[in-house]
Amino acid sequence: MGRALHRYRMIADGDRIAVGISGGKDSFSLMWLLDDLRKRAPVKYELVPIYIDPGFEPSRGRTIAEIGHRHGWKTLVDYSDCGPLAHSEANRENPCFLCSRMRRKRLFVLADRSGCNKIALGHNKDDLIETLLMNIFYAGEISTMLPVQEFFQGKLTVIRPLAFSDEDTISRFVKAMGFTVVDNPCPSASNSKRSKIKAMLRELYRKNSKIRGNIFRAMQRVRSDHLLKPR
Repeated sequence: MGRALHRYRMIADGDRIAVGISGGKDSFSLMWLLDDLRKRAPVKYELVPIYIDPGFEPSRGRTIAEIGHRHGWKTLVDYSDCGPLAHSEANRENPCFLCSRMRRKRLFVLADRSGCNKIALGHNKDDLIETLLMNIFYAGEISTMLPVQEFFQGKLTVIRPLAFSDEDTISRFVKAMGFTVVDNPCPSASNSKRSKIKAMLRELYRKNSKIRGNIFRAMQRVRSDHLLKPR
């Protein structure tokens, strides 16, 4: 995480950072690491953990707030109906896209209301790889999530400090620290496009351990002169 923070200069003195909490291993690890880093970092910054409850029953909001309280975090919980709306009969084709978009919009609004200038998300190296392949397969473009991305003319900046951390490492960290992880309540969690890409990659990694690193390096070594001209 330190390499990613330094390379992309993600945090500056005086930052107030909203941390997107999902209840999973990535977001809890990110929050803990950023909170721990504050104790010795050469810059001063504040953290505001925010959980957007998607609206599935039973709600995980109170559980996530209690977990945060045990770590000394005051988690802002926002109760929404994004999940049920995205899974309604009017939107059966791609519920994950709509739900994610609505929750992200609410997160941006709450971060702005909380006086934050940055939003930290727990996307890791594997998420970036999966997004690359999802965009190739389903959107017809070569792109992925950026470690640092500005929105609204720089008013809010999204940072992804775990961009260089693979999922297996984070899983071992969570186990070693004894973190409580909240299960994903989404009914599409195990049957999404991302889960299918993840399963495909897992099988490739099992056969060749170098593939993960090669895909990740490829995103940093783009030879545009060996690609087709844009239409």
